[in-house]
Amino acid sequence: MLARSALLFHRQTSRTAPLRSAFVRCAEHLGAPGIDIPVASLAPPARLLHTTAAAAMPSGELPAALQGLQPESLWRFFGELSTIPRPSKHEGRVLDWLKRFAEDRGLEWQQDSVGNIVVRRPGSGGGEAAPPVIVQGHVDMVCEKNADVAHDFMEDAIRLVRKGDWITADGTTLGSDNGIGVCAALALLDMPPTEELPPLECLFTVDEETGLTGAFQLDGGMLRGRTMLNLDTEDWGDVFIGCAGGGDSVLRLELEQEGLPAEYTVLDIQVKGLLGGHSGINIQEDRGNAVRMAAATVEAVLAAVPAARVVGMRGGDKRNAIARECTATVAVPVDQLDTASSCVASRFASFQHEYGLKEPGLAITAAPAAAPASACLTPAAGQQLVDLLLTLPHGVIKYSHAVQGLVETSTNLASIKPVDASATAGNASGASKAAFVVQCATRSALMPALEQVRSTIARIGRMCGAEVEQDDAYPGWAPNPSSAIVKLTADTIGRITGKAPEVKAIHAGLECGIIGEKLPGLDCVSYGPTITGAHSPDEQVRISTVLPFWEATLDIVHQLARRR
Repeated sequence: MLARSALLFHRQTSRTAPLRSAFVRCAEHLGAPGIDIPVASLAPPARLLHTTAAAAMPSGELPAALQGLQPESLWRFFGELSTIPRPSKHEGRVLDWLKRFAEDRGLEWQQDSVGNIVVRRPGSGGGEAAPPVIVQGHVDMVCEKNADVAHDFMEDAIRLVRKGDWITADGTTLGSDNGIGVCAALALLDMPPTEELPPLECLFTVDEETGLTGAFQLDGGMLRGRTMLNLDTEDWGDVFIGCAGGGDSVLRLELEQEGLPAEYTVLDIQVKGLLGGHSGINIQEDRGNAVRMAAATVEAVLAAVPAARVVGMRGGDKRNAIARECTATVAVPVDQLDTASSCVASRFASFQHEYGLKEPGLAITAAPAAAPASACLTPAAGQQLVDLLLTLPHGVIKYSHAVQGLVETSTNLASIKPVDASATAGNASGASKAAFVVQCATRSALMPALEQVRSTIARIGRMCGAEVEQDDAYPGWAPNPSSAIVKLTADTIGRITGKAPEVKAIHAGLECGIIGEKLPGLDCVSYGPTITGAHSPDEQVRISTVLPFWEATLDIVHQLARRR
């Protein structure tokens, strides 16, 4: 016998290094003399969702770090969410959790082919006839941890820590981006049936952090609303009405190897302790990039010890995070070990002088390699790798002329990773090859400027012998200052905070513009509590901003419930 009378449908549908060094490198790779120029499978098969009782959601005591915090329901859901692993492209468990949430409350849910879920709640408390409102957030999180922290993001719960007015995690990203927004939507859906609410369509998207896949492949037919609250920005008191577009570049470089010479010792040069951070929000702060620092340190060692060889390099992780850590492995003659070590120390001192005020935790060390090596790159190949990493652009390219202080275009040298060389790799003499993949993420409010930077990256990659792949860039979200929902939101937040909010665009990627293309006529706004250190283990959410964020959200939907 059916446990509930409502049928719940599930539809699946298709759907710079120093500039003069850069000039020299470019000239050399063009064949010119090296003149030193001065200057989820996530969605299950389509099916009808039966209305039998579902397994209960995770339950238990509120984590100690969250006890006593308000609003209680939002923090309770965040505590539960933090126990569920949810890396990008691996959101299956959190999607199942959302389905159980809906079923336990008799709410209708629908899922599209890529995995996005809409949970619907009818209007109530007088808001039954109001137009539906979309409340949107993404369920995946960036998974970053400090090198000395043991944590499996595919299996382990996030360990929550309370530090004064902040909730953070124990050496890992927290997932408040966008977990707080997701849990605010759940708290709305969980309100009593007498609450004055419009019909809600709470949209939970997947894989936002590694390509905005959920937004790109969203089935717009699941949504009737044309007013959307995006709860995915991180400066409480500000209202966001536009964002940058972006696109990635992946460079694959195959390099010749040779046997490791005798009487060589192998060193790991480690760069660590950097702030890292969000490659859109923090890029204008000129934080250190561990990949660039490691490459520059290797370059200095090769100059001081010409017989040194590059063995490999690995650093950075997520495309949208500034690289915090990198390890470069080099081999040096035993009798020149002291020279190489002194060179690393000297480069560290230089970077401390350059970045010390911004990056107090920076450390660059040289120590015996953690793993033995039997091969190294040839001298030309090692220089080829260093040239690529030090010539690729990183950081702010241009500030907006229209909006003072707004980054218009930037690019992030995100990571370098060793990969298996192709089966056919090797030269006529049978020498083996090593392969590396370098990832760059570029953002801009202007699509022509975005593509110009990506063209530069591709050109540099080809000059250095790399194969270059670039995905289709995604559009930005064009500001509409006269938007009705922007005015309502700004007035509401201003009333709660006691001061008029800044209404502005952001240099990060939000899903609003992409979703807007799926829903013609969409009126959208974005806001959220204060979150710092997103995309890094320093991520934290400010407790004192979460309650007013919730109060503003509730006030906004109360007002929208009165619209006809």
